[in-house]
Amino acid sequence: MTKAEVAVIGAGPVGCALALALQHGGRPVLLCARPGPAAMRPARFRPIALSHASRLILARIGAWEPLQPTPIRAIHVSQAGHFGRTRLEAADAGVPALGYVLDYGDLAAWLLHLAQARGIPVAAEAPAAALRVHAEGSAQGNAPDALEKDYHQEALVALVGTDRPATTTAFERFTPEGPLALLPLGARHAVVWATAPQRAAELAAMGEAGFLAALGAAFGTRAGAFVAAGERGRFPLTLRVRASRIGLRQAYVGNTSQSLHPVAGQGLNLGLRDAWDLARLLRDAEDPGDARLLARYAAARRPDAMATIRVTDLLAGAFTGGGPLLGAARGAAMTALDAFAPARRFFARRMIFGTAAVP
Repeated sequence: MTKAEVAVIGAGPVGCALALALQHGGRPVLLCARPGPAAMRPARFRPIALSHASRLILARIGAWEPLQPTPIRAIHVSQAGHFGRTRLEAADAGVPALGYVLDYGDLAAWLLHLAQARGIPVAAEAPAAALRVHAEGSAQGNAPDALEKDYHQEALVALVGTDRPATTTAFERFTPEGPLALLPLGARHAVVWATAPQRAAELAAMGEAGFLAALGAAFGTRAGAFVAAGERGRFPLTLRVRASRIGLRQAYVGNTSQSLHPVAGQGLNLGLRDAWDLARLLRDAEDPGDARLLARYAAARRPDAMATIRVTDLLAGAFTGGGPLLGAARGAAMTALDAFAPARRFFARRMIFGTAAVP
């Protein structure tokens, strides 16, 4: 095996996208992944929403066309028990779709298959390399000095059916328990419901009829009546941010660098932007592990990462809780955003492109 200049540790979507981008730029690269079927595809359903910027990244490395995601052309934002709503349209941002919904496992399996099909070596252990890039996820990659915040919530995910087919509209419903997202996925909807761990456990353990009734009570009937639900899953919600995204001949991307609350669906999209920016910097570098080069990567990613982390954390906190004053403030903010087209455009493009959307 030819010695790789860059070893990417972790073969999830961010690690594979980075490896494919590096190979596309002519940089020898090796992927490190745990052997066995578990490395190929997570068994549990986990919906994700890729932004239009993520679509462009995947298209540039030749990884987009075979995917069959459901486009999001509008997002309806509201809150339970209070006035105020906002509707974001793809036209607001000047893009064909605000995002694209698919299963994380399907994306992960496809990108790993593509990396192997294009001849990128996949090993169980990381060999010596000029640069080791950590993309193995939050559990493995966060340093002891990382910033950590427990939201005391879990996300419950499920695929549900309604009495009418899903369209291309996604819904974000802020409830006293936490944000509840309904994402179109084919003719059905993917649910991402952030709530207290005990409540998430109760929802996961309910029979289908009980769960559908609870979901309908929290969300309402804007998407239709809920009539079917598939297997449900849960995962804890924590904010983790590494103190530094670089080390001695090491770099950190995706959830290994920052792990976010799923509100607004920014985590994987931010990670793909990490991967793309690092690949561009490494394209013509004589030494991919050079400290000055890695410092440039860290400085280039800091504005986008910090802004996205702050916005996500603000949304996770400000839209949880059901007091009348807080509800009125949220309603006023959503009404103002809905009425002011330039603000809608800026917010939509910021969520899609990161700080590149800032004039």
